[in-house]
Amino acid sequence: MEPHSVLIVLYDDVQSLDVTGPLEVFAGACAATGRPGTYRITTAGPGGGPVRTSSGLRLLPDEDLDRVGPPRTLLVPGGRGTVAPDPAVVRRIAELAPAAERVVSVCTGAFLLAEAGLLAGRRVTTHWARCDSLARRFPDVEVDPEPIYVRDGNISTSAGVTAGIDLALALVEEDLGRDAALLVARHLVMFLRRPGGQAQFSTQLAAQLAERHPLREVQRWIAEHPGDDLSVEALARRAAMSPRHFARAFAAEVGTTPGRYVDGVRLETARRLLEDTGDGIEEIARTCGYGTPEAMRRAFVRALAVPPAEYRRRFRTAHRAHQAR
Repeated sequence: MEPHSVLIVLYDDVQSLDVTGPLEVFAGACAATGRPGTYRITTAGPGGGPVRTSSGLRLLPDEDLDRVGPPRTLLVPGGRGTVAPDPAVVRRIAELAPAAERVVSVCTGAFLLAEAGLLAGRRVTTHWARCDSLARRFPDVEVDPEPIYVRDGNISTSAGVTAGIDLALALVEEDLGRDAALLVARHLVMFLRRPGGQAQFSTQLAAQLAERHPLREVQRWIAEHPGDDLSVEALARRAAMSPRHFARAFAAEVGTTPGRYVDGVRLETARRLLEDTGDGIEEIARTCGYGTPEAMRRAFVRALAVPPAEYRRRFRTAHRAHQAR
């Protein structure tokens, strides 16, 4: 089997984990499968000299970016160096991309792909904090701030930092199959991979923390008791407010309605239990406040386009998948 060449572009102020995360996945695939020649990984930077990452770590590229040939997979990491990118790096990405089977960006590496003219008309993502900036700067690009990675044709873009590992695992699964990706995930102590459509934030992170103590306590209660009565009336009593005043105050301070917040917490809790435990679907439905497996199934299909059993099969943790074998 001819090695699958992977070229990782380096430049000053690159984010080190954007580089090493995917690199470890591809290198791990070679080790885990016992096929050391599966991937041929090369790093290349301007002039072939050392680059300093955004954390101060120095990396020594394997090659001069101007002298390296086109790879099968071209991977462009993000970092502070994307704010005012080196024109030579952008030019070289534009030259190498047409001959690559796959072009991949991690985090703000999407800005370099856009600068190189590769994202026009594409659906992409990047770090949540830079999505608006990417959309404003490149109005011909469809920026989706929600998923952890997006694949549009031969171009794949991922969200911040560790999402690049999820995307790299998806590429290994595409190349070598699910079992090979699972072996790598076990080694990295990860999920096989999070689905690309998974949100960049948990419900608690995505929502704001309420300013008033009674509302913050309600948020904590919801997270700790998803199976309880979480109606507006019950939550309002806990906050010592009228239901109408509570609903308005919660939406104003948290940024979403109580009902949507509860729905998000219940779905997130159910996903975690499906991934991390062997509890039955009926038990999880009761624990998370759905009442019946059918109600939970409808919530999963509506939000994730997969029923709970299929979600568990595809996205349970590598540790649990190993135990099940």
